Amino acid sequence: MTAKLDYQWHLRKVMADRGMFSTTDLIPLLDERGITLSSSQIYRLVVERPERLSLKILMALLDILDCTMDDLIEPVAATGAASTTRTRMAVGADSGVGDLRPKRARIRGLERS
Repeated sequence: MTAKLDYQWHLRKVMADRGMFSTTDLIPLLDERGITLSSSQIYRLVVERPERLSLKILMALLDILDCTMDDLIEPVAATGAASTTRTRMAVGADSGVGDLRPKRARIRGLERS
């Protein structure tokens, strides 16, 4: 049985170590390297863990931040299925509502006189 691997994304920490505290600081630096991303794309790249990443973008980040892939991506052992798939629960789902569920709405035609 092979061990399943996962990873941690450290872009935000590496940026902070270099004195870059705003995600938009990356926009002109990436643009200098021929990569055009919107501010929302860069925000997601910095704040969230990317599932797919272009090698051009990765190489540009390594160049901009003067770091290695080991600084940005840390391989870790997966701790079960919960680490590979995120399950979202409804608000209040953990409060134990049990059998309390809303009733299905019935739409009736208008009464004509």
